Amino acid sequence: MVESKVRVPVVRPTTVSRTGLVNRIRAASSCPLVTAIAPAGYGKTTLLAQLAARDSRPVAWVTLDERDADPRVLLLHVAAALDRVAPLDPRVLDAFDDAPDASIWTAIVPRLGAAISGAHEPLLIVLDDVHLLRARASLEAVAALVDHLPDESTLVLAGRSLPRLPTASLRAAGALLELGADDLALSPREGQLLFRGAGTDVTLAEATDLVRRCEGWPAALALAARGNETTAELSGRERAIADYIRAECLANLRPRTLAFLRRTSVLRRMCGELCDAVLGEQGSGHELEQLEHSSLLLVPLDREGIWYRQHHLVGELLRQELTNHEPTLASGLHRRAAEWCEAHDDPESALDHAVSAGDLGRAARIVARIALPAFAAGRANAVERWLARFDDPALLRRHPKVALQGSLVHALRGRTEEAEAWLGCAEHGRSRGVAVLQAALCHEGADAETAAAALPDASPLRPYAQLALGASYLRAGEAEPADAAFADVSGANDACVVALAERSLLAASRGDHAAAEGFAHGAQELIDAAHLHGYPTSALAFTASARASLRHGRWDEARGHLAHARELASPALPWLALQTKIELARASLALRDATAVRELLDEIDVFLRDAPDLGALAAEARALAGEAAGMAPPNAGATSGLTGAELRLLPLLATHRSFREIGERLHVSRNTVKTQAISVYRKLGVSSRTEAVDRAAQLGLVGDDTG
Repeated sequence: MVESKVRVPVVRPTTVSRTGLVNRIRAASSCPLVTAIAPAGYGKTTLLAQLAARDSRPVAWVTLDERDADPRVLLLHVAAALDRVAPLDPRVLDAFDDAPDASIWTAIVPRLGAAISGAHEPLLIVLDDVHLLRARASLEAVAALVDHLPDESTLVLAGRSLPRLPTASLRAAGALLELGADDLALSPREGQLLFRGAGTDVTLAEATDLVRRCEGWPAALALAARGNETTAELSGRERAIADYIRAECLANLRPRTLAFLRRTSVLRRMCGELCDAVLGEQGSGHELEQLEHSSLLLVPLDREGIWYRQHHLVGELLRQELTNHEPTLASGLHRRAAEWCEAHDDPESALDHAVSAGDLGRAARIVARIALPAFAAGRANAVERWLARFDDPALLRRHPKVALQGSLVHALRGRTEEAEAWLGCAEHGRSRGVAVLQAALCHEGADAETAAAALPDASPLRPYAQLALGASYLRAGEAEPADAAFADVSGANDACVVALAERSLLAASRGDHAAAEGFAHGAQELIDAAHLHGYPTSALAFTASARASLRHGRWDEARGHLAHARELASPALPWLALQTKIELARASLALRDATAVRELLDEIDVFLRDAPDLGALAAEARALAGEAAGMAPPNAGATSGLTGAELRLLPLLATHRSFREIGERLHVSRNTVKTQAISVYRKLGVSSRTEAVDRAAQLGLVGDDTG
């Protein structure tokens, strides 16, 4: 018997305390069996040593090794550990001195089991490195120990994998506590404490990045702390981490298994069928099951045992190993992965593999199919990453469909030069969508109606063609056809937001304030649902919402909408950019924010110098400038806006009632009404009741239905 095998490891003072996990195990005293199964370096031994130090129960500890494959040796070590807790009945130890051929089941297990079940107090028994138990007889011996545990006692099995023990009945009865890699992973706070213990002070935000990069793997974080690695430098290829992974995770693998892991490292996620297709062989599903059972840092992605991924750091090292050992294979592996993913409706994975394989033809075809739907769903960053791979005029001319969609994305994101440049490349193709972009960008001679009519109904450009058609009617001053065109916009969330905002403004212009508010509210709901808050095309919706807020006297809310709209870059679609600026200026007029009005009018003036002919929209901008110029400058304090009481007064000022009659209706005195009216005149920059009503109507603060 080796004495060191039955000694509880010493916890170093600098070790990060796993108090939460320790308390979780202690609280599960009704569970006779606890398992802590995770890959190397997840702190299983450290956790259980901390548990032993804090648990009130006597602790019998055995660190297993290959010799414990002999059940007689295993039970001898268990007996020795128990004897350290409290001296065993000599008959238990005598059983080990019986004739060598005596069965452990008739001589040893009954006596040792009786000693355990007859203990005077609950016990905590720990078997560490249980993955080394492969012999069936040893596993049966462990199962026998569970059957003899007294009440409130716990057997803890810790290792890299769990042997095939009969745990199903315990799990079903709620008598089994299972801790895995996710449970043992360090939290950001624990990661920060680990670095601090190594003499490196990191912020909680930095620790969070490091923990995310390592997926909470304590060993990797400890190596990073010792090497003072930053998040940007941390990689599975870093020497210390790579050496650890090779020694602890890869060293004992069969060559075939190691080759399987290297070659499948090109996959961000994998299943048996995909691996078979990529490797050109069968049996990958069984290989994945075996790897998961061995807990070799293979992370399951579902409960069915179908999809997996490699730990990020391990995958990085394996991809480097693939480059070093089989440099010619990667391209073919990626190509086959792209074919399988595209055939199985995973175009984004197919796109990544196609690019890695150098198959830009396939990549272009996929981008042309998925870019606009993804953009409309609020995934602008991902779309721009895909498009960046083609940001070369020669490439774009070879792939005009990508150039066309990229042009639209650039336009919607407010990048005029890029939109025009990509459109120029798209014109080398024969796509009917080119005419749509030309109309949306207000090119001279572009016919939005013809462009929309020529486009197939299923085209992802259809919603944007309808927007361009509606905009052409706005430029012509035809409100009703414009509203009808915007009403037909569907499918793309970002386009629908613009259409709803346009319909809100059109409804407000004809005095239908209930409809205007409904459309504005619908646009806001869609922005929230599709995460379009940062899209420049959402700015018009925020101005429409500001107009609704102003009408109800919610000044702070209106200012919030306007501030958000001002933060967004103007889209490169000229009509939409001008409309947004007009509505911002109009709302600023209502708020009596002279500075904002002046700035916006200056922006509009500069914009119109270089803009194409925008017809009625340009005329609307010039009329707005005239209104602002004719207003008296606000007095000090006037920019605070109308109060709720003053807003309630406005509709009544538009009637023929006297101040006394208005006061009776509002249940205030005549003098109060007069004072409020004078304040309204001052804030609106007018000098009479009639001028106040006219000005309020211009600003959308009263409607034609007052009286």
